[in-house]
Amino acid sequence: MIRKVTLDEFDMLGEKIIKGYQLSDDDLRFLLSLESEEDLKRLYSAAQKVRNYYFGNRVFLNCFIYFSTYCKNQCSFCYYNCKNEINRYRLTREEIRETCKALKGAGFHMIDLTMGEDPYYYEDPNRFVELIQIVKEELGLPIMISPGVMDNATLLKAREKGANFLALYQETYDTELYQKLRVGQSFDGRVNTRLFAKEQGYCVEDGILTGVGNDIESTILSLRGMSKNDPDMVRVMTFLPQEGTPLEGFSDRSNLSELKIISVLRLLFPKCLIPASLDLEGINGMVHRLNAGANIVTSILPSDSRLEGVANYDRDLEERDRDIKNVIIRLEAMGMEPAQQDEFEAILGC
Repeated sequence: MIRKVTLDEFDMLGEKIIKGYQLSDDDLRFLLSLESEEDLKRLYSAAQKVRNYYFGNRVFLNCFIYFSTYCKNQCSFCYYNCKNEINRYRLTREEIRETCKALKGAGFHMIDLTMGEDPYYYEDPNRFVELIQIVKEELGLPIMISPGVMDNATLLKAREKGANFLALYQETYDTELYQKLRVGQSFDGRVNTRLFAKEQGYCVEDGILTGVGNDIESTILSLRGMSKNDPDMVRVMTFLPQEGTPLEGFSDRSNLSELKIISVLRLLFPKCLIPASLDLEGINGMVHRLNAGANIVTSILPSDSRLEGVANYDRDLEERDRDIKNVIIRLEAMGMEPAQQDEFEAILGC
């Protein structure tokens, strides 16, 4: 039976984290077991307290450019896996340049160049490196790359051309579950790629997926696994069944909500960037995620964009409200505001 937690206890937890306390596995079990609305609100409040101590009311904004939806992998959870018969696209260099021109002065802190593991770019990685150079020339902003498991030589070239951040999600550190999700892919290969990138001066993002059969112990294993990477950004995302995938009909009965894990991430990684993604519930979902302790809004799409996100709850909607103007309006209504660019640059230097 879960004991009742007082508001004072959660306030003390926030203060302890700020003073350097590190959560034990028993702490994690307790927090991940919370179920009542009252206790969860108190958890979110503790996470906000820690987030506000380090970042105040300032939020970072990340523009998402999914430039190729081709992929050679068979991830069971992903809409873009190579076995799924869907319409795909691959932006040309000219299209990427024009997209960047439309983004000038919009207020983004970083541009996220994302693709599936597209054979076109894996056959000649210099094609990928050239795209980084184009984005850097046009915008001069920090660049996050999300290309999958690229070889070390390509990562070095990408770094030289202006890539600052590598996003490479493990999804889970439960190796049995990993093989069910990332079918046929090396567990250690992903880990080692992140470690190499970190050694070469990249900031790195790691992430886990919840709602795919995780239990509390599996989630703790993943949280500890992420800790070993010394990440600069940590993410959790809720699994959304995707049409045409092996997990299309999967239903998870656990109570490991994304919001709960975001708050735990904030307490476990108090100084890290933690995303509030627009992919699952749009701007309304962004609000909930920020209130749980997140501090960077991700999957913001260029205005009037038909480009894809990751999960795309809004894929078939005529109107999509995932542009930066709508995000800022909602932030201001929450009493939050976009950070200054130099605040983000300071994070890149950590």
